Amino acid sequence: MSDVQNPPQNATAPAAVPLQPIGKVLAVTSGKGGVGKTFVSANLAAALAKLGHRVLVLDADLGLANLDVVLNLYPKITLHDVFTGKAKLEEAIIRAPGGFSVLLAGSGMVEYSRLTPEVRDDFLRIMNGLTPHYDVVLLDTGAGISDVVLFAVSLASEVIVVATPEPTSLTDAYATIKVLVGQQKRQNVRMVINQTARLGDGRAITVQLQQVLDRFVASEPGRPIKLLHMGDIPADTAVRQAVMRRQLLMQSTPSSPAAMAIGQLALKLEEAVINRK
Repeated sequence: MSDVQNPPQNATAPAAVPLQPIGKVLAVTSGKGGVGKTFVSANLAAALAKLGHRVLVLDADLGLANLDVVLNLYPKITLHDVFTGKAKLEEAIIRAPGGFSVLLAGSGMVEYSRLTPEVRDDFLRIMNGLTPHYDVVLLDTGAGISDVVLFAVSLASEVIVVATPEPTSLTDAYATIKVLVGQQKRQNVRMVINQTARLGDGRAITVQLQQVLDRFVASEPGRPIKLLHMGDIPADTAVRQAVMRRQLLMQSTPSSPAAMAIGQLALKLEEAVINRK
């Protein structure tokens, strides 16, 4: 954690903007790529669907979308077609393995890599069209703190930051949380630590990140910043096998340690977020 204890100076948050959370929208994000964010989003959706919830995952990584790869889907209509008016929203929503719905983005959508007024309006229109029809909408965002990622996160009532125990992941997770607190005035951020080696590692990491936040990030009086540890997903060979086969872990190996951990995460979110809305 030495890199986190000396946070980068360029992690200063932009000017604050008001939140615009819509319904039961959960953003799944990360400070850096390669930490398993899309894997968590897809399998968490399957776990929530198994609990009886109507779930949709929106691939909000407009530039480097890969949810279709994880789910082994080949969509004929994508979010790009909806944005450009070539298709209706309902035509782009498809059923995924695992009993949930997805709205996939086309990879390499360079024109959507910046938050122009048009992109902002299109995104809001899509979200307002989706949320009345689902119990939960998961936004699988891009990694980092680009304006498109931060705007997508701002639409969520809850945000889950996925990180791994690697120092680079934790440093970038800290930078992301700092921006979410400074720009969006987030008071609570939920943490999921992926690829843990030992039981309890994720909680210890969350506690350490909390200590760094308490030291370096000022909170408003009476509004402490809280990192809420939602669970660890252990390093598991079944995960790599499922990813290589482009299968959901919750379907291919539901009794594996990682799948069981995701099932527990779904139960915690159901109790803490979904049932309280």
